[in-house]
Amino acid sequence: MHAPKIRVENGRIQIDEPTDLPNGTELYVVPVEQLDDVVLLRDDGLDDDERKRLHAFIRRGIEDGRAGRVTGFDEFLAELEAQP
Repeated sequence: MHAPKIRVENGRIQIDEPTDLPNGTELYVVPVEQLDDVVLLRDDGLDDDERKRLHAFIRRGIEDGRAGRVTGFDEFLAELEAQP
């Protein structure tokens, strides 16, 4: 599948090319100037609830780090190895 060319006109995204994508397909739009900085987005296999839980865990991890609630990597590995 090719990437259709789109443009912004009066604050609206415009596409004038036909597509065979099914209705409801979600797309990510990235300005050409930012392509070098973009990590390719791929289906991560998560449903909406799983993704919400993942984002909550990430937020909690960031908050823990900012609050100083951290464990060194070697200590973390030792704790993992000590578990039955």
